[in-house]
Amino acid sequence: MSLLSRRHLMMAATGLVAAAAAPRLAFAQAAAAAPSGPFTLPPLPYAAAALEPHIDAKTMEIHHGKHHQAYVTNMNNFAKDHPKLAEMPVQDVLGKLGDVPEAIRTGVRNNLGGHANHTMFWQIMGPNGGKPSGEVLAAIDRDLGGMEKFQTDFNAAGGKQFGSGWVFVTVSKDGKLAIEARPNQDTPLMDGKRVLMGNDVWEHAYYLNYQNRRADYLKAWWNTVNWSKVAERYEAAKAGTLGV
Repeated sequence: MSLLSRRHLMMAATGLVAAAAAPRLAFAQAAAAAPSGPFTLPPLPYAAAALEPHIDAKTMEIHHGKHHQAYVTNMNNFAKDHPKLAEMPVQDVLGKLGDVPEAIRTGVRNNLGGHANHTMFWQIMGPNGGKPSGEVLAAIDRDLGGMEKFQTDFNAAGGKQFGSGWVFVTVSKDGKLAIEARPNQDTPLMDGKRVLMGNDVWEHAYYLNYQNRRADYLKAWWNTVNWSKVAERYEAAKAGTLGV
């Protein structure tokens, strides 16, 4: 066989392999994009790089696309055998964890809590978030001692949270605000409360940019808060329509 013939044969074989692989590749991509159950990953409402330099794009991509996605995937796996998990609002399931079968209760606590916390987290951040005003600012002044004290106390609570966890501002139906920290993916929703806003102090939320400097991350994070969205959540809480 001539060199030219062997070359043609190799090119043809390569083409057949590529053609055979293409449908499988396309199918794999389509399958990855399709929802795998009733729980879904909400898209980021801004570009991954939109919060830089305070939160870097790589952290956002991993945090949203890997960590949050894992909670969603795990919940869909639970829902295969326990479809009622998806028939109730997320906050109602978390508020009644005692009704969840014991075999999956801890898994639901961790993963549905993570899903709820992160859904809130993406919502209340954004570029050029401005400053609080109106009723939210009035509530901060009334209940939390003003903006400076609020930020100091909030950062302190987040800094003192040992290991992984969250720091939240809860809001009652009459609009009263309070600060509390929770471990792991626990949430005030588990006690029937509503969350106005919160910050993730798991290391995966900041380690690429801040390493072990959690205090620096907590201070920088205020530059990412979308106060117009916080105001919307405040109104929804008072109206009794705020979910996660």
